Amino acid sequence: MPVAAHRPLKCAGILFPLLRPAAGCSIQQWESDEPIPRSELLAGVAGKHGLLCLLSDRIDKEVLDAAGSNLKIISTLSAGFDHLALEEIKKRGIRVGYTPDILTDATAELSVALLLATCRRLPESVEEVKNGGWTTWKPLWMCGYGLSDSTVGIIGLGRIGQAVARRLKPFGVKKFLYTGSRPKPESAVEFQANFVPLAKLAEESDFVVVTCSLTPDTKGMCNKDFFSRMKKTSVFINTSRGAVVNQEDLYQALVSGQIAAAGLDVATPEPLPTDHPLLSLKNCGKPPSLQTAAVCTFSYIPLLALLMGRQWLPVARAGGSCYSCYSVCHTDLTRNFILGELGMVCV
Repeated sequence: MPVAAHRPLKCAGILFPLLRPAAGCSIQQWESDEPIPRSELLAGVAGKHGLLCLLSDRIDKEVLDAAGSNLKIISTLSAGFDHLALEEIKKRGIRVGYTPDILTDATAELSVALLLATCRRLPESVEEVKNGGWTTWKPLWMCGYGLSDSTVGIIGLGRIGQAVARRLKPFGVKKFLYTGSRPKPESAVEFQANFVPLAKLAEESDFVVVTCSLTPDTKGMCNKDFFSRMKKTSVFINTSRGAVVNQEDLYQALVSGQIAAAGLDVATPEPLPTDHPLLSLKNCGKPPSLQTAAVCTFSYIPLLALLMGRQWLPVARAGGSCYSCYSVCHTDLTRNFILGELGMVCV
């Protein structure tokens, strides 16, 4: 059974031996860290039974047609799946695996790191040291904003939103606000967080952290109206999806002083062009997207994606019962369970 993988995987020494003994499985891998060209993807997926892809790989009808009827499994090395044409995949009865829980801690840590770096102006300060701007101690020079007695607004109190609040609470945050599709009192009670409309969250928060999913309702949600309601001293952090933010409106809010600063882990497109207006601003930090860039996290992502993680997307099954793998430690048992009893390659 042939399988296509669209990046060289660092855990291949663990991952590939799980597949190869099963039904004569063969693996074809894209040997570069750069995204696979569309033409290579279409050619490489032809006739494959399984596909292991990344968030940057758009898996649409064209790819599915190129793969043909052999394709039974698609696994993505990501918590998100907006790059997958789910309705088309569902029509074909293809199973889909993803890894929603594995990135929670790493993304929450990054959100807090980005918030602290942005509100205390660390990237800007480092540049001042390098270019000679640091001459002597000045009482108000490079003053930023602290978390003590502050109000933090979280857009999307899901797994990541809760993990962010949990990490910020010890900093002395006075009040947590959150918004989303519905109140979540069972989750909010830990932080005594109040559910409020989006507009009120913008008006009252000293720090806004966006951790929601990208949906038709959230696309472009952080726009001119949203930023105009924020305090001039407020800090905006986005670690969800770039398309949640209207970037032109964010730029105007930053350059006009409507808000104090922004830290962005995500943007549209990625990477941002080097001449993008946001990158010209001292009060906007945009590192590469680093949500998965924790050694202990990325060591497990490909393996979990390969074994379908612990979650299945609600799409039509290729046949038989829905099996979930709960352990990646017992490799022989896992291989026999997934590849033997299920009787198909799972990637």
